[in-house]
Amino acid sequence: MALPYELVLGWRYTRAGRSTRRNGFISFISGVSMLGIALGVAALIIVLSVMNGFQKEVRDRMLAVVSHIEVYGPGGGVLPDVNRTLQEVRRNPEVVGAAPFVATQSLLARGEDMRGAMVRGIDPKLESQVTDVAATSQGALNKLVPGQFGIVLGVELARNLGVREGDAVTLIAPGGQVTPAGVVPRLKQMTVVGTFDSGHFEYDSGLVLLHIDDAERIFRLEGPNGVRLKLRDLNRAPEVAAQLGTQLTGDFLIRDWTRQNRTWFSAVQLEKRMMFIILTLIVAVAAFNLVSTLVMTVTDKRADIAILRTLGASPASIMGIFVVQGAAIGVIGTLAGLMGGLLIAVNIDVIVPALEHALHANFLPKDIYLISRMPSDPQSSDVIPIALISLVLAFVATLYPSWRASRVNPAEALRYE
Repeated sequence: MALPYELVLGWRYTRAGRSTRRNGFISFISGVSMLGIALGVAALIIVLSVMNGFQKEVRDRMLAVVSHIEVYGPGGGVLPDVNRTLQEVRRNPEVVGAAPFVATQSLLARGEDMRGAMVRGIDPKLESQVTDVAATSQGALNKLVPGQFGIVLGVELARNLGVREGDAVTLIAPGGQVTPAGVVPRLKQMTVVGTFDSGHFEYDSGLVLLHIDDAERIFRLEGPNGVRLKLRDLNRAPEVAAQLGTQLTGDFLIRDWTRQNRTWFSAVQLEKRMMFIILTLIVAVAAFNLVSTLVMTVTDKRADIAILRTLGASPASIMGIFVVQGAAIGVIGTLAGLMGGLLIAVNIDVIVPALEHALHANFLPKDIYLISRMPSDPQSSDVIPIALISLVLAFVATLYPSWRASRVNPAEALRYE
């Protein structure tokens, strides 16, 4: 079955021969347009994949330490009846784990060195139900025995204080103790029983864990001040938090993981949208290079157009030839960009370390970017719109030059031939 001559001629013009200097230059311009589209599409895919991976990596590492939902007592104080609260939250079908906890800010001292820290009192037997920190502590949580005042530090905090397992540190509780000599801080010597490494710098450098019974004694609490929950689907945390607000008996403060570090997640989403817009403009510039390519092709092929018109070709057919040419450049450039972008995005965990080694540089200092390796997560929800936008822009860029080609007057075009 013979192909329509519009397709045949359009494809032939796309790969125009180099028999003349003009044809060679037009082919070069076509190649540049194709390459520009490919680079723009590839850049979009790589950047958005890295931003997706960055967000997912930080989120997963954060949720290794932070639970999906936290339920606090009235005004952030002690829970009036922790057992009843545990029973009520476990009735929700989305809740797969629940554990009480104590949380407060404190100071940790080692000699003259002093660091601020978030102190969390936990039940070692239940902690694995709500977070993955037990898996990153190499069994250290099992060494938290009530009454022995053991403490587990984040690996970065332990490094900053210069302590290891078996060393003693001083925990300075908030609020002082009133004595005849005035208000003096409440101090408690703790023994380091291990460390954890969540991979999230913020928590590894500022979180300490101890047994919940010891935390209640040190901070003089009558019970836990909250319950931490783990859900079947972490993305339903806001919805489940709203449900618990109506299901629980009493006045509770309920906070899901999306409200923690909300500013950071919002900033990443905003940056992703802005990068999409900026890089789409690069694709648009490359696509509209097709205008100059097609205008030059139309000028060079005026005699061919005139001959086709005299043979009975309609203006729509002439227009179709150059639309095919421009669309072919757009399709080839888009496909090349998709393959190149996905290839780099999938292998970026190999490419970036190689570049860092070659350049003796560190692209992601973990104290700034929270993680130390370049993640990537290509998603079809990003790749498909990128491909469609590129194809649409390439098609739109072909319309005006193709219309001009269809308006060529055969008599005028052949006058000087």
